[in-house]
Amino acid sequence: MIPALVDGRLPTGEWIADWTEVEETFGTSSWRLHLLEGCRRALVALKAAGCRRAWIDGSFVTGKLHPGDIDGCYDPIGVDRALLHPALLDLSPGRPAQKAEFDCEFFPNIVEAGSGEYFVEFFQRDRDGQRKGIVVIDLEEFEP
Repeated sequence: MIPALVDGRLPTGEWIADWTEVEETFGTSSWRLHLLEGCRRALVALKAAGCRRAWIDGSFVTGKLHPGDIDGCYDPIGVDRALLHPALLDLSPGRPAQKAEFDCEFFPNIVEAGSGEYFVEFFQRDRDGQRKGIVVIDLEEFEP
C-alpha cells in the first residue's frame, strides 16, 4: 500500500502496490495519466520478457505537479533480452529510445556506476543523499 506523501515525497521504504493503486495515487492530472500510460506499456513489455519485479521512482512519485518523466528499474533475473522491447535496451545517455517510446526510463537493477549502489538503492536517495521511498510493482501479479 502506498502511504501518504510527507513533505511532498514518499516515506522511506519500498512500497508494494498494484497498478490500480499507482494510477489512483499518482494519476492526478492529464499529464500524469499520459506518463502512466507509457509506464504501463513499458511494464507490459518487461513482463512479456520474463521480468518479475519493477520499481518506480523519480519526481513522478512525489507531489511535483508536472514531472518530466517516470524513472525506474527492474529485476533483470529471468529476463530474456531477446524478448525485451528494443527501446528498453537503450541505456545510452538520456535514453532517447526509451523516452520516445514510453516517456519513462527503466534501468536493469545493476550497479549504478557513479554511486556504486544497485539502482534500486540509488533511487532511494535524493540529490542531497536523503532517504526516500520507492514504489514496487510485482509484475507476476501485474494486470494493467
